[in-house]
Amino acid sequence: MSDLLERLRERGWRMTSQRRVVAEVLNGDHVHLTADEVHARAAQRLPEISRATVYNALGELVSLGEVTEVSTDGRAKRYDPNAHHPHQHLVCSHCGTIRDVHPTGNPLADLPSEERFGFSVSEVEVTYRGLCPSCA
Repeated sequence: MSDLLERLRERGWRMTSQRRVVAEVLNGDHVHLTADEVHARAAQRLPEISRATVYNALGELVSLGEVTEVSTDGRAKRYDPNAHHPHQHLVCSHCGTIRDVHPTGNPLADLPSEERFGFSVSEVEVTYRGLCPSCA
């Protein structure tokens, strides 16, 4: 579960009304919104918020490591506030819906040493693909 607002307060991130509404829009479970979706939802709460302000806030959140960018299949980047909770993604191949999943096991340990080609592997990204219930 995302605790983005709490993390930002603890870091002393200057919480202007625009930044606060962007963080509120991103806060929650299974949130993977595009910048345009963040802007649309933020504008419902704060009509005067500009697209540039949303993009700037997202860029800052990514730079701070509080939000991660998720790209799937050449679609628009999506922003994931669960940056501090290890997880993988389940993506619908048709509509692009993304859900956070927490598979058991250690995918890093599952890569045999002969398949590492001398790499010192530090992290693994796994994306599960299929059809969501609405598209199936």
